[in-house]
Amino acid sequence: VQLQASGGGLVQAGGSLRLSCAASGRSAVINVLGWYRQAPGKQRELVATITKSDVTNYAESVKGRFTISRDYAKNTVDLQMNSLKPEDTADYFCNAATIYGNSYWGKGTLVTVSS
Repeated sequence: VQLQASGGGLVQAGGSLRLSCAASGRSAVINVLGWYRQAPGKQRELVATITKSDVTNYAESVKGRFTISRDYAKNTVDLQMNSLKPEDTADYFCNAATIYGNSYWGKGTLVTVSS
């Protein structure tokens, strides 16, 4: 499974960005898709995940502001980020967990929120 993320950039606080991640390869075995982030000097943390049954899970810090969605026809997972805050600044990584228990990561896409 290969993952290609896009959509990061610089935005002012209160603004919006949409991240997209395209999965290729053995995408049929993907069970859960998700977004994680890592800020400088901090550990990588979960942002949001979505299962094959469209069950979603969000970090408390992003609930009500971020929305994760999945397009099964295009094999993509998007993260719509609204009301962005400076503390949302981080490298955002796409993750795919397969039905066999394997985990795959895409390269990060940088999101910078200025105050």
